[in-house]
Amino acid sequence: MAKYIFVTGGVVSSVGKGISAASIGRILKSRSISVSVQKLDPYLNVDPGTMSPYQHGEVFVTQDGAETDLDLGHYERFIGVDLTQASNVTSGQVYSAVIAQERRGDFLGGTIQVVPHVTNEIKRRIRQVAGISEVDVVIVEVGGTVGDIEGQPFLEAIRQMRKDEGRDNVLYIHVTFLPYIAVTNELKTKPTQHSVNELRRIGIQPDIILCRSDKEISEGIKDKISLFCDVNKEGVIPLVTSETIYEVPLLLEKYGLGDFMVNHLGLDAKESDLCNWRELVNELKASKEPVTIGLVGKYVELQDAYYSVREALCHAALTHNREVKIEWLNSEELQDGHYDKLEQVQGIIIPGGFGYRGTEGMVESAKFARERRIPYLGLCLGMQTMVIELARHVLHVQDANSTEFDRNTSYPVIDLLPEQRGVNQKGGTMRLGTYPCHLVPETKAARAYGCEVTYERHRHRFEFNNAFRQPMEEAGMIASGLSPNGELVEIAELRNHPWMVACQFHPEFKSRPDSPHPLFVSFIGAAKETLIKGAQTSLPIS
Repeated sequence: MAKYIFVTGGVVSSVGKGISAASIGRILKSRSISVSVQKLDPYLNVDPGTMSPYQHGEVFVTQDGAETDLDLGHYERFIGVDLTQASNVTSGQVYSAVIAQERRGDFLGGTIQVVPHVTNEIKRRIRQVAGISEVDVVIVEVGGTVGDIEGQPFLEAIRQMRKDEGRDNVLYIHVTFLPYIAVTNELKTKPTQHSVNELRRIGIQPDIILCRSDKEISEGIKDKISLFCDVNKEGVIPLVTSETIYEVPLLLEKYGLGDFMVNHLGLDAKESDLCNWRELVNELKASKEPVTIGLVGKYVELQDAYYSVREALCHAALTHNREVKIEWLNSEELQDGHYDKLEQVQGIIIPGGFGYRGTEGMVESAKFARERRIPYLGLCLGMQTMVIELARHVLHVQDANSTEFDRNTSYPVIDLLPEQRGVNQKGGTMRLGTYPCHLVPETKAARAYGCEVTYERHRHRFEFNNAFRQPMEEAGMIASGLSPNGELVEIAELRNHPWMVACQFHPEFKSRPDSPHPLFVSFIGAAKETLIKGAQTSLPIS
């Protein structure tokens, strides 16, 4: 029978519950304990798929095609497990399921209430993860902040879980924030006390409190929190801001979190082995020569919109013993001819996105990369803008475009899939999840992967239009990755360019710190070569 660890947050939002939950998973895995992770999100959307990145940051995609919270990306990167749609639950999903049951008559005419009907559905979905994954421990992060009205059914459900599953099979961890008052040079515990009191009011007594802080936490502060929150002192664990998020498991292990969890839950665990992870963190923190990558996007003022892309670049740079420096470039500004920042980069990456806004700047950036022979990696929309640029400036078809941006274009090099025509529902109706991609031998893509077939995650409606494949290939494009039937262009690259490769899928979702994605590794390698060649050509004549 699986055991459960519930992670809640208090005082402020974005306190670090997702990283904490992922780190807990890594700590348990280091003891040969199998884990899975789930995120409970209290908002009423069925999933974040139709939400603006400004509202919710990145939408992460699982292998089975679920559009989920970006925290699932943290979970996968830290614990090295491919999660499923069962790992992301929203209030919208829960209420939709309960209402559907009521409409079918499953409740035999009874009055439908939050308790027990909604809470039972939440508990069913929590246990579903344990049933699907057959793991030792399920870690469940409850989104939002304790005290939020929409989160109350989830907190009530996890309160009931201790009674249902047994006290020794459930552990509550509360992540809180200790604000620092500069004038008096002190950390304040009162917000944490109030947050824990709110939890206790609804019947949850935390076993562990993770204390997020930008300053070191004294023994006196720990004593105070232990006393006023009724938590054993060894359960009050500092979580001071670190240089890299990947250091968090090491910090938590240092203060005894792993032993506390194992003992409380009675887990059959081996000795902790975080040696490889520690080496990884040391490499990340070590000083290295930078390679500068220009990320051209329409949401760059909110960098969480490209979280997985940023992490994938860091993972790949580590392979080349480099530190990646990202220049966040607003595509709307680039379309007005402001190319000065592009002059300073060794590589250009254009990530995914939706809608016309800013795409002309992306097309201009692709043109800059092609003409200046700068390494270029296009992801989803980045592939589409690369194709549009090639049609406009090599084939000289000035109105070449995607029908997403111009329905009346005479040269729709990017168009809807036939099965997408007439689709009116926006949520969950795109091409989503993992699909196979066959690599064409002797191409840059095939050399990057080093295999014949790869499986990648998709999230898009529009595809390369095969009606234009022949003229585009004559213009220098190579369709280097194809669907099994050869009809869908999954990867495109340029023939006479050092490294200009773009894919219709999202490789960033599969990159992990100890297993970087091959396309990103190859891209950073090409950018590194550009840096080396640039340094050689700028050497003074002796």
